[in-house]
Amino acid sequence: MRVLRILLEKEFRQIFRNPAILRLMFMMPTVQLIVMPLAADYEVKNVNICVVDYDRSVYARDLVTKITATDYFSLVDYGDSYPKALEYLEHDEADLVLQIPANFEKDLLREDKATLFMSLNAINGVKANLGGAYLRNIIGDFNNEIRQEWIQIPRFNPMPQIEINSTNWYNPLMNYRFFMVPGILVILVTMVGAFLSALNIVKEKEIGTIEQINVTPIRKHEFILGKLIPFWVLGLMILTIGLIISWIAYGIVPAGSLLTIYSFAGVYLLAVLGMGLLVSTFANTQQQAMLLSFFLMMIFILLGGLYTSIDSMPRWAQVFTWFNPVSYFIEVMRMVVLKGSTLYDIREHLGIVLLMGIVLNGFAVYNYRKRS
Repeated sequence: MRVLRILLEKEFRQIFRNPAILRLMFMMPTVQLIVMPLAADYEVKNVNICVVDYDRSVYARDLVTKITATDYFSLVDYGDSYPKALEYLEHDEADLVLQIPANFEKDLLREDKATLFMSLNAINGVKANLGGAYLRNIIGDFNNEIRQEWIQIPRFNPMPQIEINSTNWYNPLMNYRFFMVPGILVILVTMVGAFLSALNIVKEKEIGTIEQINVTPIRKHEFILGKLIPFWVLGLMILTIGLIISWIAYGIVPAGSLLTIYSFAGVYLLAVLGMGLLVSTFANTQQQAMLLSFFLMMIFILLGGLYTSIDSMPRWAQVFTWFNPVSYFIEVMRMVVLKGSTLYDIREHLGIVLLMGIVLNGFAVYNYRKRS
């Protein structure tokens, strides 16, 4: 224990002696947690639309008015030339083209149905899909208004309708920041922990102090613990700063217990830091450690469920997420922050990540070559 205490004292002094590391650990998460949620917005607004109206009827004008009255669409051109509208699409000045055919109102009145045509600029697939979905919903609402008008005249016999009322649980206002901020906080804690722990041992190799440690009677597990514990403490500090910023900047207060978050975060950091230490035992230079850590982090983040739902991934990617600790922490953070889950609810996630931590740290201890 005395040896471990001396190692911890050395590591903490070495960390706080370097102002660049302190800026990296505290300034970077603070800035990113404030900026990234403002940019990572699932809601698409100001979709540029061109309307080609060959009908020029009352119903056609009412439909265009309903579309442009929302904040989601911005009317670029309203005319009667489809080729001209496609030019706006080709020059990326429009995202959607809505074509209202001739006899739109007559077909709707006489045959009880009419056809509309949409062209979507799918270079930006997310914007095109969401814009198309918004437009279909507006057209659906317009159709229901017409049906209600005909029933009240009464022009047609009333037809039975099914009305759906939905309630959003855990995030009633569908505020994307409540969904994104917990996941972004996980990514920041992961990046800081993995990168700094990966660089730690490699830095000792480059400056030559590792040789001095190797000739001492320090055991391998004591050396790894001495490297792991300081960054484990700093990781929890970064998590604390992130939770405070989330509360001040976005008003996010966890529905669950902070004890649940910190309990899982403590186990999760063991796994992430163990992975970083394992990388550092393979790398000989800081450049090698950075590249390898960056490669692993990119895979873990992109397949962690932050930006893309795991359920929508291919089967092979879903299998990969079983071995991805980031995916477990993102899910747990959302469960605790939004749903108020308890330790009992996340017991399966906790057990899996704990097993990952034991395996990764055990492998790091085994792979560390100590020469006497």
